[in-house]
Amino acid sequence: MAVPKKKTSRSRKNMRRSHDHVAIPNVNYCTCGAPVLRHCICDACGTYKGKQVIEVANA
Repeated sequence: MAVPKKKTSRSRKNMRRSHDHVAIPNVNYCTCGAPVLRHCICDACGTYKGKQVIEVANA
């Protein structure tokens, strides 16, 4: 079985993984029009999947 002769350094490992990131975050828009990340509560109105989850103070 092939075994690496030396341990791969953190720097080399992370340079190899530099292309594994998500290029564009998945952004949806809430019913109020604010941009919201998927599977997250809307910060502007406090809704999630059309239901009011938290009370947001309008400031």
